Amino acid sequence: MRILAGTRRGVFTIDEQDASQVLEGGRIIELATIGERVFAGTGDGLHVSDDRGTTWSFAGLGGHEVWQVRGASDGTLYAGTAPSGLYKSTDNGDSWVEVTTLGALARDGGWGIPLDPPIPGRARALVVDSRDPAHLWVGVEVGGIAQTRDGGESWEIGLPGGNPDLHMMFAHPEQPDVLYASTGYGRLDTVAEMVEPNAGVFRSDNGGGDWTYAWHGITPRYSRPMCVDPRAPFGLTVASAPTAFSSYRDETGAGAMLFRSTDRGESWRSLCDQDHSPSRANFHGLAVDPENGGGVLVGTDTGELWRVSDDAQWQPCASGLPAVLAIATA
Repeated sequence: MRILAGTRRGVFTIDEQDASQVLEGGRIIELATIGERVFAGTGDGLHVSDDRGTTWSFAGLGGHEVWQVRGASDGTLYAGTAPSGLYKSTDNGDSWVEVTTLGALARDGGWGIPLDPPIPGRARALVVDSRDPAHLWVGVEVGGIAQTRDGGESWEIGLPGGNPDLHMMFAHPEQPDVLYASTGYGRLDTVAEMVEPNAGVFRSDNGGGDWTYAWHGITPRYSRPMCVDPRAPFGLTVASAPTAFSSYRDETGAGAMLFRSTDRGESWRSLCDQDHSPSRANFHGLAVDPENGGGVLVGTDTGELWRVSDDAQWQPCASGLPAVLAIATA
């Protein structure tokens, strides 16, 4: 197994704590292994590797931030971008065509991040129904969850708990109608009060029709990185911090935490050890560790990459990297 770290300055491979840069450039905000290919989403387009991350070529979508790439059961690939857009590929990622209806929906809805000046919305979370390749959920920061059952011909909009600030979404590996979403405090024209339940993790048991707040009593509330283990008991791991801007540079550090649930978000336990309770470094990259049951790989804004076991044992994999924003294995 090879670990790939997407950072603020390109992609690195990690091998026995040695890191080698294999793709130079700016922010790598997505790494996804789909079949035999590895995709790297950047702040300016998409790159692809056919040799487990050793060499890379440009795969299009220039001028777009590529936030997530996911595959459907029929081989179609989808990419979510900023400004809020959805693209699909029917040739394994060699070329891409826009599903124009999502971008139109975002423009008509005024979707965007309420900063000064405002930032266009980001289609940063994708779930493709494992039973139906035309059924997708797209989470937009800030806009909500757009759901289509016909490949993008028409859309329905959902807001978990009234919250349009979507960060990550995953489906339960064996129950595709069970969805998890991590959210923040952003609203279309303001920032919500930083109280429960204005940010955190939500769960839907009926494919996004209804949502339950699954983050009661958990602090910090602002949740972003998320992953779901495909192995029983299908652990859901989520990283959180006080705000969108929490950083190791803050006077008292980022104050970040890492939590895990094995009962679909009904209860949570910390995966943090003594040195990370809370963590001075913020957690940005998060992925399932295929070699350790219940384990995860965690990347920080201080350029560290850790292997964290189900019993909260932290093992360093790399350090001295640029801030780690995305992780994949190949």
